[in-house]
Amino acid sequence: METRRQKSGCKAPAQPPADRGDKGNTEAAGSVIANWVEEEQPRARLSRYGAGQMSTAELLGICLVSGVPGEDAVQLARRLLSEFGGIGGVLSAPLHHLLKVRGVGLAKASQIKAIQELAARDAEIGLTRAQKFSDPGAVGDYLRKRMGSLPHEVFACLFLNAKHELLGFEVLFRGSIDRTHVHAREVLKRGLELNAAAVIVSHNHPSGSTEPSQADIALTRSLSNLLQQVEIRLLDHVVVGTGGWVSLHTRGLI
Repeated sequence: METRRQKSGCKAPAQPPADRGDKGNTEAAGSVIANWVEEEQPRARLSRYGAGQMSTAELLGICLVSGVPGEDAVQLARRLLSEFGGIGGVLSAPLHHLLKVRGVGLAKASQIKAIQELAARDAEIGLTRAQKFSDPGAVGDYLRKRMGSLPHEVFACLFLNAKHELLGFEVLFRGSIDRTHVHAREVLKRGLELNAAAVIVSHNHPSGSTEPSQADIALTRSLSNLLQQVEIRLLDHVVVGTGGWVSLHTRGLI
């Protein structure tokens, strides 16, 4: 689909302005989508057939807006998808990893991370409306989208009321690339401030592994015992990575 011929007698649309946020992002003649046959351009195809009929590369190409010399936006999108193993890998890739890719500057990397954040917020709204915070699968997928790609460890809490409706999602502790110091009393304090009846805690492993450590298990049990003293139930501890998640509740560790 990379090679396109203009309709005879039709003047190619003017080239869109270069993406000033990406160094060297001016596209070479012949590599711009504007030179494609008009009805085969991604935006025209989306308008005519709907987003559901578009390839992942075409959709990502629309979001990237422009390509680089020798590559149109769709070709660049294909390279990103190949390099990161699919759209999930592209969206969850840390910003500094995206910036290492040829042709991806701060503007394009920021667009990709903005898409990821919007998807995470949509998932949060869906969870809130469906009251699925007792469903480990739905919660795990949400937390992976929210935290799985962070380059450093964080410890977060989903505070819930008695009906398991969301009171708030908060990152309480931030750490280094391989550890976070968690103070159980701060989780207890915040739970009392929000008048929470239940809580789901989560932390990420920047290494990508979601296997809980013995320290993770010990913290979970200690935190559960502490919260029980003030009638706050610890529903789960979810460990997330870029490619998945593990529920300690599902494993019978709570």
